[in-house]
Amino acid sequence: MDALMPVCAQTGRAAQEPGMDPSEKDVLTMRTSRKMLAALLLGGAMMMTGCENRLKTDNVALQEEVTSLRNQLTERNKALEDCDSDLRSRDQQLAALRREMEGGAKASGSIAGNTGFEGIEGVNATASAGEVTASVESDLLFDSGKTSLKPAAKKSLDAVAGVLKNTYGSDALRVVGHTDTDPIKKSGFKTNYHLGFERAFAVRDYLISRGVDSKKIALASYGPDVPRGTKAQSRRVEIVVVRGG
Repeated sequence: MDALMPVCAQTGRAAQEPGMDPSEKDVLTMRTSRKMLAALLLGGAMMMTGCENRLKTDNVALQEEVTSLRNQLTERNKALEDCDSDLRSRDQQLAALRREMEGGAKASGSIAGNTGFEGIEGVNATASAGEVTASVESDLLFDSGKTSLKPAAKKSLDAVAGVLKNTYGSDALRVVGHTDTDPIKKSGFKTNYHLGFERAFAVRDYLISRGVDSKKIALASYGPDVPRGTKAQSRRVEIVVVRGG
C-alpha cells in the first residue's frame, strides 16, 4: 500500500493543477487510475503466489507422510502374512503326523482302552500311538472371551491333575488352546491364537498349583485351525500326554 501513496498523491495534484485543460486532466486521472489498479493487481498476485507456495510445501510434506505410513503398513502386513503362512504349514504337518500315527495305531490294534481320564466332568479322553489326550471343554473352563478359570472348572482340573501325577508322572505334557472360528470382536485379544494361548497358560498354571511338574509342560495354541463338529466342541483346551517323552 505504501507504493500506492505516490500515485494517490499524484492524482490529487493532477486534480488541483491550475491552468490544465480538462481533457488533459481526464487523461492524467485515467493513467493514474490504471497505475493504481496495476499496483493492486501486482500486490494481489504476489500474495496469491506466496499462499500457493505454502500450500505446495504443505501438500508435499503430507504426501511424504502418507507414503511413509503406507510403506509401514505394507511391511507389517507382509510380516503378518509370513507368520500366518508358517503357522498354517506347521498345523498341516502336525495334522498329517497325527493322521499317520492314528492310522498306524488302528492298524496294529494298539490304541489303549482306558486312559484314566474317563468319568471326569467335561473331559473327553482319546488315545493314539504314543499320545493320550484329555480334551477339556472351554465352556466348562471359561466364560466367553475370558481367560480366568471358572470356580466350577477346578473340580475337573483337580481330577485331571491327579491322573497326570499318578498315571503319567514320568511323561512329558503339552497343553494346547483351541478356539472356534468366530473372529475376535469384544474380548480385547488381537487374534484367536492369543486367546487360545492365554487359556492354555491358565490351565497350565492351575495344574502346576496342584503338583504337576512345570518342567514337563509345554504350551501351544492352534486358535481356530483345528475345529470340531460344532463351535462349542471347537472351544477346548487339550492336555496331551506324550508317552515316554
